[in-house]
Amino acid sequence: MRLDDLISVVTNKDDFRSLHEYIHFTTQYLDFAADGLQAVIVSQNENHYRFYQYREDGHFNITRPLNSNLLYTAADTVWLSKDFPDILQNIRDVPENDLARRAIIIRSIYTIQQSIGAVLDALPIGASNRARKINGDLFERLIQLLVLYVGVECRTGTVQVPVEVDGVVQFHMSYQHDLLLFDADQLKAIGSVKTSSKDRIDKIFVDKFLYSKLTDTALPHIAIFLNDVQRKQTKQENQYRVDATFLPGHFKGYTVKLNPLDGVYYCDIRPNMQTEPVLRDYIRTIDYFFCTDLWRLVGHQQA
Repeated sequence: MRLDDLISVVTNKDDFRSLHEYIHFTTQYLDFAADGLQAVIVSQNENHYRFYQYREDGHFNITRPLNSNLLYTAADTVWLSKDFPDILQNIRDVPENDLARRAIIIRSIYTIQQSIGAVLDALPIGASNRARKINGDLFERLIQLLVLYVGVECRTGTVQVPVEVDGVVQFHMSYQHDLLLFDADQLKAIGSVKTSSKDRIDKIFVDKFLYSKLTDTALPHIAIFLNDVQRKQTKQENQYRVDATFLPGHFKGYTVKLNPLDGVYYCDIRPNMQTEPVLRDYIRTIDYFFCTDLWRLVGHQQA
């Protein structure tokens, strides 16, 4: 498939209504990337990150950083198209020490979403705001489809929060959320689904605080992120680095002094999230959400 065709698909969100459609698009992009690029640029500071440069059909644009330790290639599509759906069907049976199947979960979600983002990076510079909107919407939909695929009721939309005074509801406040998790029509958890925590982490913590105060409840709030890295061009022409967009001080401050979130998950987790106090206690890779924590949140304890 040509890059023009991939762009036509990715800019029409109606083409992504099922997990199969996401996977099909991803395999087509991986086939294109195998021999359709101008160049592959290696990050100067974290060498496992790569930047794809397109040819004239992609305006010679350079993509976002892609983690080569996570991103599948055209030679790996069997893991994505066959093994990933198979694992999802029995995801509660995947133990924590099954690193092979856990890796397929992480890498598949990462590859699907980064394929979408990389194609959107081929749009003209003036379309960057539109591209960010599409990318975020499709990641949100992907997570919803995956939750539904494993058998948990979820939706996106507005929650009407009752505000009581002296035990009497005075009015309702509307809250828009990316992911609402249900069990038997009872709301069990609220989730934020974003491609990055950049410019968003404060609001997620504050949303939990306000919801708890308004409702006098402790409804769990979680956050799911794709990654927290961005491209940075050095002063030397055609040399690129990656920068972290995660704010550890903000995360620790809100966790300790405001309220902790009930789960924070990444596909491409940063090293400091696995080593620093507080961060390592609250941030995990996305396989933990689907294999373990999702079921705890909705009250389906594992046998």
